[in-house]
Formats: sequence, C-alpha cells, structure tokens
Amino acid sequence: MNDKTPEQQWQWLQSGPGLSALSEACPQDWLLVRDELAAVFARRNPAELKQLVERSSQRIKPDARFLSGERNGRAFADFVRAQIRQRMTELALRQYAFSAATGVYQGKVRFNFFNGFLAQKLLFKHDLVRKPVSMRAFKCIWPLLWQKRLLMPLVEKRGIYCFYSRELIAGLARIIGQRSCLEIAAGDGTLSRFLSDAGVDITASDDFSWGKVLQYPESVQRMDAAAAMARFNPQVVICSWPPSGNRFEKQIFRTRSVETYIVLGSHSRFITGNWADYEAQTAFAWQEDAALSKLVLPPELKAGVWVFQRKSA
Repeated sequence: MNDKTPEQQWQWLQSGPGLSALSEACPQDWLLVRDELAAVFARRNPAELKQLVERSSQRIKPDARFLSGERNGRAFADFVRAQIRQRMTELALRQYAFSAATGVYQGKVRFNFFNGFLAQKLLFKHDLVRKPVSMRAFKCIWPLLWQKRLLMPLVEKRGIYCFYSRELIAGLARIIGQRSCLEIAAGDGTLSRFLSDAGVDITASDDFSWGKVLQYPESVQRMDAAAAMARFNPQVVICSWPPSGNRFEKQIFRTRSVETYIVLGSHSRFITGNWADYEAQTAFAWQEDAALSKLVLPPELKAGVWVFQRKSA
C-alpha cells in the first residue's frame, strides 16, 4: 500500500476488500488490530467487547476538511489508515463469531461425496439454488452428515447465510397475511421467492453491493433500503441476515407505513443486525419468536427471528 496515495487507498477500501487482502496490503496495521483484539478477548469484559463491536461497525465519511484537492496530506492519510484498521477489526470480529458458530477456524473446507450428495438433495433445488426444506426430512438426514459443520463456511462465500424451512415460510406468511411486504438487503431474492410462492404480496430489493459474489435475478429491485421503503410504502418489512452495525435498519423505524418488521439473524451481535438501533427505537415493541427461530436452518447457527410490532398511538 506504500506505493498508493491516500486517495487511492481510500478508493480501494470502498471496493470492499476482505480481511486477507487488507492484512496482506497493510501488515503493520493488522498487527496492531490483532494485538488489540487479543487483549480484549483475554480480559473477557463484555462491556469492552460490546464497545469494540459498536466502534468497528461505524461508517465514517471524509468530512469537509478533505476536499478533493486536499487528500494527499498527512491528515487524510491518518484518516484512511484509521478506517482500514476499523474495517479489519469489524471483519475479524465477524470471522471469529462465524467460526465459533460453525466450528471451523482454519484450513480448507471441503465436503466428501456422501456428505455433499445428501446436503445437495436436502437443501438445494439444483446447484446452489435453495429450496424450502422439509423439517421432517431435515431431522432425518441432517444427523447423518458428520461434516455438517463445513456447510456454512462453504456456502457463505456465495452469499448464503442460512436455509429456510417450509414451516418457517408458512409461519412468516401467517404473520404477514394479506399486507404488502418489502424485503430489504434481499440478496438473490430466495426468501422473497419462497414467500411469494406461499401467497405473500412481497417485493425484493437490494443495493447490489454484493455483485462480485451474487447473481441478482430480475425479480430483485435495484435500490437501497431507504429508496425502496419510500417507493413502496410497505406495511411489513423483512430482512434476513442484515449486516452487523448496518446504517439502513433505522430507516425502517422511521417509515410511517411500516406496521411490522421481521428480522432473521444470528444471536451473535457480531454477525447480524444493528442492535443499538433496535434498543434505541421506541415506536415498536419487539421480541424473539422462539418457535420460528427453531425453523431457521441449520440449528448450529443459533439463529433467531425477531418481530417488531408498531405500538398503537
């Protein structure tokens, strides 16, 4: 990275490099981040860890001090390096939490033929196109897979963070009913496709920021969450695996048309959701639907379904 100007480094950071790319490009910064994380984990202070998570998930843009002609000075260089270290911290925390959930911390991840064949038949319609999974079939077949902990590290690289059971889709459809529904951060639109097949009036939207990983179908509208809510004025909003510390969920609580917001995500606050915004908002009462949580697959993810209902005036 020493051969790049601060402006070039900033533009590269905006392209979303992964933790490996960041640590290889900025080894000294990675050593500082690694040492800080090791010290925090060693102290085992929940409050300190929570503060670190919240700080690492903040997105800061260059302010008026850094005009286009002022981005090669020392101040902007320091700003960029700080943002690189912050991004490293966020990705490292997410990787740690995900590894803890899946049990895979290092080494290559690969299914053998038997495990791969059963997983494919159980979870996918074809290739990596998911299907609603029968809980009955899942309970019979899943215990037979002795490599089950390898599943999520394999599919996560293709933008798949969980699987949806038929019973889960039916339960979500009952909550939504005949109301208009919008899925934000919909990815490849799998959840919206399943809900639509169940009779739900739903529109899928995504800002297409994961274009290098996903192939977006025509059924997914290209727009960010705020634009989608302003255009469709949904009564129900649903989001599956919202990024940790995201900036868009707060817009849901500010949208007057929204009566219900449904979140599918991880119990680990390192992996999904903006928990600070969940706890700060006062317009909605919310709680986990424990019955639906058990229907998000696989169970090793320790996933949850949280339902926010607007309070009556």
